[in-house]
Amino acid sequence: GLDIVVSCVESAAAKELEARFARSVPVVSTASAFRYEEDVPLLLPGTNPEHASLLQSQRERRGWKGFVAPNPNCTTVGLAMSLAPLHRAFGIDHVHVVSMQAVSGAGRSPGVIALDVIDNIIPLIPKEEAKVALETKKILGTLEGGHIIPATFGLSATCTRVAVIEGHTLVVHVSLGDKLGREIHAEDISTAWAAAGSAMVGVYPTAPKQLIAESADPYRPQVRLDRDAGDGLTTVVGRLRCDPQSLRGWQYVAVSHNTKMGAAKGCILAAEQLIADGLVGSSATEHSSVSPAV
Repeated sequence: GLDIVVSCVESAAAKELEARFARSVPVVSTASAFRYEEDVPLLLPGTNPEHASLLQSQRERRGWKGFVAPNPNCTTVGLAMSLAPLHRAFGIDHVHVVSMQAVSGAGRSPGVIALDVIDNIIPLIPKEEAKVALETKKILGTLEGGHIIPATFGLSATCTRVAVIEGHTLVVHVSLGDKLGREIHAEDISTAWAAAGSAMVGVYPTAPKQLIAESADPYRPQVRLDRDAGDGLTTVVGRLRCDPQSLRGWQYVAVSHNTKMGAAKGCILAAEQLIADGLVGSSATEHSSVSPAV
């Protein structure tokens, strides 16, 4: 009797529970348990909707009536969201990103949060840099022949933990491609960002008015001021500037809410996309009974 399950459990439990549910019903998930499997897309609303068609291949391959559709790592979200319009419009040759990540992403409990990060910066988040590179290239890849061909640009990441409770800040340096066949101007980039996610507005109930919002204030974005833009679903970018030391190089700063768009609220938005695409609902799949025992 269920149309969809939203899973927000730890990865080890998710590997078992989500597969159990997916035999009968679609599952959207915050966990990493299935993110890196070949027949599993990383759906980022407004960014790669065409990848949702891979879910039918997943059903057929695994013999499921449902599927598992996980969201990306919370750091990947703001990066891939802001890069996607640039990749479509201009192409990307290389990306270098430094993340300054909130302590809430470490899963610490209330009352002990940030005890080891106050007056400090932690220069390593284990496995995070590899996740960001792998997931971003998967999200921005192309779907061909029933599988995703990852984007081929280089991506270097340095991921750090800072004394911020909510909201990840990304300092991005991107070398753009030459799809336009002419010099790229800041206005071209701003136009690409402004158009991102426009197809969602008024269609998905929780969609923000802007998927990407650009600030003209040189002191923005700031996590305290910008993390809740669009109720935490909008990635805010700013400090866009040309890098004269790099061919078609541009730099910008982005802020994304790691526990909203980067977690369960992002899953809800992804579920709304799947419903709009007809992949979730009584007409999309025959549901067998699902045991409430879990």
